[in-house]
Amino acid sequence: MNNYTLYVTKPEASVSVNSTMLQTLETCVLAINFLVGVPTHSYVIWLIVTGRGILSEFFFLNVSVCELGNCLNCLFFVLNMWTSRLFVIECFLKGLVITGRPLFQCLMCVERYLAVVHPVTFLKYKPLRYRVICSAAAWIICLSSCLCCMFIVVLSVLYVFMWFLSMQFLVFLSINLLCCVAVLRALKQSGPGERGRERGEENHMKRRAFHLILITTLNMITTYVPYILSGIFVIMTTRVVYGLWVTGLICYVLAGFVQPVVFLHRAGQFFCLSS
Repeated sequence: MNNYTLYVTKPEASVSVNSTMLQTLETCVLAINFLVGVPTHSYVIWLIVTGRGILSEFFFLNVSVCELGNCLNCLFFVLNMWTSRLFVIECFLKGLVITGRPLFQCLMCVERYLAVVHPVTFLKYKPLRYRVICSAAAWIICLSSCLCCMFIVVLSVLYVFMWFLSMQFLVFLSINLLCCVAVLRALKQSGPGERGRERGEENHMKRRAFHLILITTLNMITTYVPYILSGIFVIMTTRVVYGLWVTGLICYVLAGFVQPVVFLHRAGQFFCLSS
């Protein structure tokens, strides 16, 4: 049982046929995440850096960089099935999986919350230097989480790891949902009375923003709730159900492609969705 981590590591030698199938499915999902994720997130980073959108998409840029680290973690996990030399690096990169994505998504949600609900405060802290300061602090937290994951997983302290994972996901998800719900409520309210074309354009922009925040909310629920429930189950029963963790892994990996797809669609680069 102590061999299980966020990406559930190798089961014992005497595994059942069902466990072997789950392990094969897990390996395929991680391989797909690496093969598809690296070019996707690299392209997103290139578009942000070269498209002069680094100010408005600075936090999303950090999310994409963090996702590249997650993709490398998937590669090291698969390679670790044949060699244990990369085990420590894999354990270190788990901090990006546990803390990196939810933390930067949290910063994005807080930024959107300020922009919609408190626009005056948002304009005050809109300059890039404030985003850089927040991102630097976030990366320090991520590196600290990586070190904690490395020691916890290497020492095989499963109970502590589950607390570490579940509490972080729960805290970040709660903050994200509070911000998203507040933004959705604000967007549903009618703005100042305007007529004609300007009112139509305003409603169209509000509908697009509403749909974007709604997709983000559902995406975060899909990403973190399965792992939170699985982690709480392990904490309360001290048993790891392999199928639950593979299900959480699939949700986590697939949900990670939603935001890049939405970004590419907004940028007119996702050809099958672009009008």
